[in-house]
Amino acid sequence: MKLSLYEQETIILYNQAEATAEVYTHDSRLLEKLRRLAEKYPDQIVKKDRQTFLVPKRCVSVREPYSAERRKAASERAKAAGYRPPTSKKGSE
Repeated sequence: MKLSLYEQETIILYNQAEATAEVYTHDSRLLEKLRRLAEKYPDQIVKKDRQTFLVPKRCVSVREPYSAERRKAASERAKAAGYRPPTSKKGSE
């Protein structure tokens, strides 16, 4: 069964008593990142099932949004350094 984009959720659960957070996601980019991290740090990031991982709570953060000025400055620094934006793979949706 194919889920709509609205149904493809990412849920992060944690409590004050435990040092880990549970991440459940359908986001393919986040899943791939979590898989790579679980391979690299198997003692810290644990794959529970196909779409659920346990991660240290310190890996979960909420940041202040970038201002327009900060985004523009970061873009100019990247261009000056020769960085190119990643290209999406066609047909991988």
